[in-house]
Amino acid sequence: MKKHRQGLILGFLAIFILTGLLLGCGKAAEPAKPAASTTKAPAVKVSVGILKLTSTAPIFIGMEKGYFKEQGIEIEPQWFDAAHPIAVATASNKVQVGATGITASLFNMVSGGQKLSIVADKGREQKGYSSSALLMRSDLWDGGAKKIEDLKGKRIGITQTGSTFHYMLGRLLETKGLKLSDVEVVPLGKLSSVMAALQGKQVDAVILNEPNITKMEKAGHGKVVIQVGDAIDYQTSAIFFSPEFSKNRDAAVRFLAAYIKSCRYYYDATLVKKDGKLAPGANYDEVVGIIAKYTGAPAADIKLGLPYMDRDGKLLASDIQTQIDWYFNHKMIEKKIGADQVVDGKLWEEALQKVGAAK
Repeated sequence: MKKHRQGLILGFLAIFILTGLLLGCGKAAEPAKPAASTTKAPAVKVSVGILKLTSTAPIFIGMEKGYFKEQGIEIEPQWFDAAHPIAVATASNKVQVGATGITASLFNMVSGGQKLSIVADKGREQKGYSSSALLMRSDLWDGGAKKIEDLKGKRIGITQTGSTFHYMLGRLLETKGLKLSDVEVVPLGKLSSVMAALQGKQVDAVILNEPNITKMEKAGHGKVVIQVGDAIDYQTSAIFFSPEFSKNRDAAVRFLAAYIKSCRYYYDATLVKKDGKLAPGANYDEVVGIIAKYTGAPAADIKLGLPYMDRDGKLLASDIQTQIDWYFNHKMIEKKIGADQVVDGKLWEEALQKVGAAK
């Protein structure tokens, strides 16, 4: 009992001495906190199906300037030679993002049950900007055929049935009360074949894009009847998300945040107008150089064919239903669908909030 009492006394003395020491040294030290982790989450690898076209500029800019990297996105470019295979690869999750033209074949895929989402702008026909145009053969022009109405009964060269070129021709004819059945539509496959047919006088007129429009005019083979954007609003190309990538909402929004930033860089460098005329921005030559690096096209050609895009990459969503209706009415898609089955604007809206409103 005595030993037990002595033990208690010694214990209290030890506690008293320790407390005094702590008070004498100031405030007691707090328990050490674990060091904050400086390791970032691994970048999300995103495979992107693209063509070597000027309209892919925002993707190229985002890769070159590090905008995707800033958002934790590592781009893995997958190069294609045509638009339709990109849409197929995107719908089947073989690539997570597709960047290409909007065609009848895409809408047919969706009407057949395949899934993909159109989420952002990648090029459109806009009033006051040269992108695509209707060209009349020079000798016919000199003979007085200078209007859309003068196309009646003539042979018109396009790339493929159901293509963006087919759509543009049909819509242009309709602005003047004509129909596709009023002309002979001649699908020629490649753009080079369309140009050769005009030069060889195998067709009377063609639908072409820049820089090919300027090349044909300078060579004396054709004359511009009308720029497509001066007649109709038309969302020609877009960014698509695969079904699986759309579900990864965080990564999808981060991708679009980088894309918006890239679109702004492209727009400010190439599309700003002053007094009604294009006024190249401070980064114009840099952007042309980036496009040349990824496409292999000469800088002179690139400068002739810088397509219009919304500064924030916003899709002209209202035009998608117009396209669907037109293709369906012309029996180029088998089953009519609603634009809401293929357009997802919410991801872009979230990305815009992340980036912030345009200044």
